[in-house]
Amino acid sequence: MNADSDRHTDLDGTLTAMQQLGVTLADQLVGLESLIDRLMIALLTGGHLLIEGPPGVAKTRSINRFARLLDMSFVRVQATPDLLPADITGTDIFQQHGAEFRFNAGPLFNHIVLVDEVNRAPPKVQSALLEAMGEHQISTNGVTRKLREPFLVAATQNPIEHEGTYPLPEAQLDRFMFFVNIDLPGLEQERRILDRVLSETDPLDNPTEPTAIGNADLILRARRCVPQVFLSEAVRDYIVRLVGATRGLGAGGQSAMNISQAASPRASINLAVASRARAWLAGREFVTVDDVVELAPDILCGRLSLDYRARAAGVTARQVVQDLLTSTPRL
Repeated sequence: MNADSDRHTDLDGTLTAMQQLGVTLADQLVGLESLIDRLMIALLTGGHLLIEGPPGVAKTRSINRFARLLDMSFVRVQATPDLLPADITGTDIFQQHGAEFRFNAGPLFNHIVLVDEVNRAPPKVQSALLEAMGEHQISTNGVTRKLREPFLVAATQNPIEHEGTYPLPEAQLDRFMFFVNIDLPGLEQERRILDRVLSETDPLDNPTEPTAIGNADLILRARRCVPQVFLSEAVRDYIVRLVGATRGLGAGGQSAMNISQAASPRASINLAVASRARAWLAGREFVTVDDVVELAPDILCGRLSLDYRARAAGVTARQVVQDLLTSTPRL
């Protein structure tokens, strides 16, 4: 690459720092490379993640380590049925000495917010979270306040338990960029996880706090680099064909027979901006169709609703997305 392209791809060593962040996280979080990749892409593009998986697969640990290595403010909110909107947005508190109300900021005024078991939060809380995710702002008592940038919401939910939960509305699901599934590890991975955790808790090993690799300024600089990645007309056309296929359009539309609710244009936008971020993290100045294919399952699956016959037959949204990828022509 020439000097000009070097400047576009790696602004002041930003790319090198981000790649080092990914390597460090992969070393600390065994078998979670896909989640790490999605976390970095979401933060670079202003997106959010919904993470599904059984308890004990390091969902909370992953987000916590991610925030610590970036030296950004982090908070964990445990969603419960009695949670109130003010518990996450903040509220006005009367100050006696000044005889005035002052705003006490809630957990959403942090860079990275982990909402555990988000589907246990009541609808009013989910509505407040929807505004924060979509507009990067919150409104209380008629006053709108901007949130800190960069801002990322990583929500988790247990796909097994449904008692005492409030299913997320379609409008909120569509605000998430990625829908990431974490499965239970295999035997080899679990042994590596065990060794890693035991070494961190052994006092003889003198574990040290991880050294921060970046900060909020690093992410903001990286965000300026990502839009410079070239997205060709051919790749844009493929994105539109793929999303259109969820509505039964085009050559890939025959795979949409099980879909009752198709993907919206926000899916196309997310595929485009996420693919740019993935290409930039790989050190490339252009997006390929392979970038789109790699990210499509985690972007599209949460935006599709299947009809009752497909659900009764055990068909999943991810299987439908894979069929769409197979049947949609790349050229």
